[in-house]
Amino acid sequence: MEQERVNCLKCKHYFITYDARMPYGCKLFGFKGRQMPSVSVRQSSGNECEGYTVKNKQKKT
Repeated sequence: MEQERVNCLKCKHYFITYDARMPYGCKLFGFKGRQMPSVSVRQSSGNECEGYTVKNKQKKT
């Protein structure tokens, strides 16, 4: 069974750094990069990100 790829945009650890050279970051692993954190994790370890946690959706009132 094939595992679905991690979508960093839906992860609670993902953040935008506003640094043009390193725009994407992961709070869990503590790094910034030029590509999505899940891609960096997959390239360095060969596995999908194990820290992926879906964001809690809050309703705006």
